[in-house]
Amino acid sequence: KMIIESASVAEEIKRASLFGLEAELKGVDFPKVMKRTMDFVDKEAAGIEEAIKANPRYTLYKYFSRFIGPKKLRIGKEEVEGEKILIAAGTRPHVPPIAGLDKTAYQTSDTIFRLAKLPKHVVFIGGGYIACELAHFFGGLGSEVTIIDRGPLLVSGEDEEVAKSFTRIFGEKYRLVMGAAVGEVSGPPPGQEGEVQVKVTAGGKSETVRGDLLFIATGRVPNTDSLGCQEVGITLNEKGFVQVDEYLETNVPGVWALGDIVGKFPFKHGANWEAKYVMINAFGGQKEPVDYRAIPHAIYSSPQVAGVGRREQDLKEKGTDYAVGRYDYIKTGMGKALEDEDGFVKILADQATRKMVGAHILGTNASILIHELVVAMKATDGDLDAIRNSVHIHPALSEVVQRAVNAVRFRGRVAKAPRTLMERTTDQEI
Repeated sequence: KMIIESASVAEEIKRASLFGLEAELKGVDFPKVMKRTMDFVDKEAAGIEEAIKANPRYTLYKYFSRFIGPKKLRIGKEEVEGEKILIAAGTRPHVPPIAGLDKTAYQTSDTIFRLAKLPKHVVFIGGGYIACELAHFFGGLGSEVTIIDRGPLLVSGEDEEVAKSFTRIFGEKYRLVMGAAVGEVSGPPPGQEGEVQVKVTAGGKSETVRGDLLFIATGRVPNTDSLGCQEVGITLNEKGFVQVDEYLETNVPGVWALGDIVGKFPFKHGANWEAKYVMINAFGGQKEPVDYRAIPHAIYSSPQVAGVGRREQDLKEKGTDYAVGRYDYIKTGMGKALEDEDGFVKILADQATRKMVGAHILGTNASILIHELVVAMKATDGDLDAIRNSVHIHPALSEVVQRAVNAVRFRGRVAKAPRTLMERTTDQEI
């Protein structure tokens, strides 16, 4: 997110003329961009390591480990057994079985942060959030970008309306090859630089996409195989993630798991949330099931995307009778000030309960705006009046959230009829 911020600043400079300003991006000191981030990350990592070493209750082993029994690990040359074990070993980039890839230099989200120079043309295989965040990074700093994806939409895990809008916007900035099958890749061997070539077929036509950096972003896989979980009887699901109960305990009593390796909400804040429950359930008295209501997420691309709860396609698939409230950024004072022509907030509510069950945002500061909706879903169980009847600063961008809520129409009437003239004007520009 630190390197992405450099791209976002660069993009603002490029938009300066919209605000009556004459400005230009004269150059990019790419090594400095990367150094700013990695110096901070390396310092933080070293500080954490020193704090662990300084605590006599902790023992740090800087080796790969593997289960040799349900509660026994081989760590380096040593065997360690524990009464309680917590698996928090995360995931790694998935590398697909593409012909020639094993002989061709490529980057992933694990390796890209030590890159020494800005590439001229980055070719992404994959169109999820990792690809789109890093496409924004490279594209914002001046690289040509091509994204190759097998599906019809980028960030296809989002609400479909959001994904469609995002794909359209990205397609106006970068080259997209959608519905594509990758046949073969070729280029310099690992560790070297040179032109990469990707043979693809899309829409019945074949072509070769060329660039000077190949980025693989085709998802992530859990590290359960390298840990040997299944061999010692720890149950995995069909995708290889650790299977846990509602308390985050595995089928082996005393062995717990959290974070990406569980695969429920693969975000840092999701792991932090789960860690609280592991502490309670593994070391406390009475167990408490994990409350996964209202776990949000965000994509730090341009435009930003954020969401929480159900997507519209989820409600359709389950046959839920629902209502939609939608409002465009540009129809608010701050949305116009920002010249955000594409942003919008979308609220999904259950017709039967008249409660919010999902919210999705595309646009400026989506990652910030989503939190008002998260609090409403968590603290009030999705009561729309919590937002409708709260005073929002004018012309703060958060007005777009309130107006999206006001736009929700249940069958025959607004969710709750406004009681006063002032309440009846909250969804109008003053």
